[in-house]
Amino acid sequence: MAAFQEDIASFERLDTQVLGVSSDDLETHKRFAASLNLTFPLITDPGGKLASQYGKGRIAFLIDKQGVVRHVEKGMPDNQKLLKRIDQLGE
Repeated sequence: MAAFQEDIASFERLDTQVLGVSSDDLETHKRFAASLNLTFPLITDPGGKLASQYGKGRIAFLIDKQGVVRHVEKGMPDNQKLLKRIDQLGE
């Protein structure tokens, strides 16, 4: 999450919303966000509904404004590659 925060301005320039999702509760999210000075939202998924639909673990999804998943990156994403892919999708 810290890497996304480091590049948040680049994501925002490409009109991209960064979200973090985990099964942790709201208070845990608040502490985590504060510890890393995160400026993007963290979503709680205590029942695992999102995880059951999208998968567990470190996965980055590029979802367009119509809700269509355009790209999936498993593992620790490389922000520069993600930013390039987002830019390509916008062309």
